[in-house]
Amino acid sequence: MAVPRILIVGGGYVGMYTALRLQRRLRRGEALVTVADLDSYMTYQPFLPEAAAGNIEARHVVVPLRRVLNRCQILSGRVTQVRLADRKAELSPHEGPDLTIDYDYLVMAPGSISRLLPVPGLAEHGIGFKTIEEAIALRNHVLGRLDIAASTPDPEVRRRALTFVFVGGGYAGVEALAELEDMAADALKYFAGLSREDMRWVLVEATDRILPEVGADMGKWTAQQLRERGIEIRMGTLLKSAEGCHIVLSDGEEFDTDTLVWTAGVKPNPLVAAGDLPLDKKGRIRVDPYMRVHGTDFAFAAGDCAAVPDLTRPGQFCPPNAQHAVRQAKRLADNLLAALRGQAQRPYRHKYAGSVATLGLYKGVAQIYGRELRGFPAWCMHRTYHLTRMPTFNKKTRILMDWTLGLFFPREIIAMGAIEEPRKEFTLSARS
Repeated sequence: MAVPRILIVGGGYVGMYTALRLQRRLRRGEALVTVADLDSYMTYQPFLPEAAAGNIEARHVVVPLRRVLNRCQILSGRVTQVRLADRKAELSPHEGPDLTIDYDYLVMAPGSISRLLPVPGLAEHGIGFKTIEEAIALRNHVLGRLDIAASTPDPEVRRRALTFVFVGGGYAGVEALAELEDMAADALKYFAGLSREDMRWVLVEATDRILPEVGADMGKWTAQQLRERGIEIRMGTLLKSAEGCHIVLSDGEEFDTDTLVWTAGVKPNPLVAAGDLPLDKKGRIRVDPYMRVHGTDFAFAAGDCAAVPDLTRPGQFCPPNAQHAVRQAKRLADNLLAALRGQAQRPYRHKYAGSVATLGLYKGVAQIYGRELRGFPAWCMHRTYHLTRMPTFNKKTRILMDWTLGLFFPREIIAMGAIEEPRKEFTLSARS
């Protein structure tokens, strides 16, 4: 009898944690688990702002799938199509011919991508904040702008270099802006002729509030704290154009910038539409409370790409965040095992515990089971909570060491933007 094949598409929260639980609970020879993803590592996204600010080494917020999932098959490449009808998936490796993967059980967890709007100039000049590559590129970019501003006598070049625009007032936008502004302000002590007042940080949010996840009152408090640091909060405002990095806002203001960060929402990975998966109006995979894809008993989906019913709030769906994704992975893995063994499955039910956010070193905001925390206690809660959720003892230890060293030594202010074009100097040497 052939060994059942389990295909997990995506190596993020849901994909990695599902594979990890299956790896631990499957009996020897009971099934073969294959994880297919473009990257061979999982990124712990809540730590991206701290990695961008230099509080944590970038390599410490990613988990190598081949090391953690040592009893699973890892395929690196882009999954281009998943079909339920014939239980096949198409994979395009980084090099070599395309592959067709047969499966008996499927877990769809490709996650989400940035939701871009048709704003002129956005695609050409904007940068997202969903990957470790984007976080580190943004850190190098911000520090590089400080170098430029400190090295030019041209006031217009300096003004443009020191203007930083973030669009989107949710977790990603607020945390990224707050951490990077804190880092840049700290770095200015090493840049003669520059002061905090020379920088302009702008947060553009279409709605009338920021950080809706922590509640209205805490959102207002956060906006006040950011304004006291000189950060402009433009609520009820849209980005109309960014052509040539010339920013045009819906309130009529226009200015130039070298830095445009787009964090205004996400949408399901386009892969979910490349096949015969049932989708809802928002492009998410339709699943039942057991996280089974509608109309099947062998396919499951969870995380950002799936419309998982929230049984604690009838008629609504679970929000796309790490808290639900990690817990959904646990239930999904158990339900898949139950399906494999012909046992009863259980629905996913989790009451939202709350939210925590960092606003820079020693500053934070949190709402835990209805209790509000702000300032240093919230910052400690943020670090404690996410450290406990970080996969592997190895990564937990390394992050804790980064934080400990940060108490005694200043943050590095080196801009390594040239790392994005490592052959540039070599090519110039060849031409000389």
